[in-house]
Amino acid sequence: MSTLPSYFTDFLSEIRPTDDQRAAYQAAHKTLRNRLAEDDDTSDLLISTFLQGSYRRATAVRPEGKHRPDVDVIVVTNIDSDDPRNTPDAAVKLFLPFLDRHYKDSYERQNRSIAITDGDVDLDMVITANPPETDRKLLLTDAVKSFDTPEDVRDWRLNQNWLALDHRFGRFQETLRKSEEEPEQKSNPLKIPDRDLQCWEDTHPLEQIRWTWEKNRNTNSHFVNVVKALKWWRRICHSQSKYPKGYPLEHIIGDSCPDRVGTVAEGVVLTLEEITQRYQDAIGRESVPFLPDRGVPSHNVLHRLSFEDFKAFYEHCESAAVIARKAFDATTIRESADHWRSLFGDCFPSAPDESNDPPKGGYTPRTVSSEVTRGRFA
Repeated sequence: MSTLPSYFTDFLSEIRPTDDQRAAYQAAHKTLRNRLAEDDDTSDLLISTFLQGSYRRATAVRPEGKHRPDVDVIVVTNIDSDDPRNTPDAAVKLFLPFLDRHYKDSYERQNRSIAITDGDVDLDMVITANPPETDRKLLLTDAVKSFDTPEDVRDWRLNQNWLALDHRFGRFQETLRKSEEEPEQKSNPLKIPDRDLQCWEDTHPLEQIRWTWEKNRNTNSHFVNVVKALKWWRRICHSQSKYPKGYPLEHIIGDSCPDRVGTVAEGVVLTLEEITQRYQDAIGRESVPFLPDRGVPSHNVLHRLSFEDFKAFYEHCESAAVIARKAFDATTIRESADHWRSLFGDCFPSAPDESNDPPKGGYTPRTVSSEVTRGRFA
């Protein structure tokens, strides 16, 4: 068994967003949040804003080439979605004066969001309707509004006593103890305006965040790194295939990655092998499986995916599983690293010339120390 932990450490350092990118995400989100809270047209509508998406879940990979960093921001409002006057189109129009003042010629309406360009960062602003009264306090807590991710803290819990890292001073241990003893709050889906359907649709970003944190704990903190590794493999090896990508790809990995994996290498190989087993029958039936969304089980995460796209993805996973298994079972460091590089490209370190010896205890000799920067972002 060859797990090459220091090699994976260096690889993950290369594919994570950089410190400068994380700083840009944080600045763009804070600017949007502050402007919404201070603007005359939006301040009375605003209940809360929070970060969602792959950056909050710590599953984002570094943008490269023509790709730009983008950040998903939920804007929780007091708009009554049950009022027939508050159609999705009418709700979005309430924000147009704000957008013209602060992001003129730098925004575009999309089906379920507003895309905003702020410097080198793309913001995806998602407006939601008035939440149930039972969720209002929760939406203002550190657990929701914090910028901390599963790579920053392991003790995150979705309740009102959990504290963000930058609020931990004084007797914070007592508050965290209460958070640990208190059950996580069952939150409700939020309603977002669907421009095409002209109705308010359910979405549950908090459940996606909560599920990811729990899965990461159950996998010895390896899950988010397995996701990043496989997202990178998908990008560099099969960029010509449009789907699945983004969250649907992450969801497939989440369903397939076993708990209690010991290393990122083990998580990658077992996840790829599980995908080929789990969806073998669907391929035989020539159908796309129904994957219920976290928190909104009536929604199929793969509803946009054609069978042709799913079959191509499945075949890519079959081939990758064979290579990953060879890398994992390799008897020398060089053999293992060469196989991993065939999956992950040049970002995965090459082995030195003297690495034809068997791996010792799963650890690999390196000429420089390996450090993973865990920057903060918003």
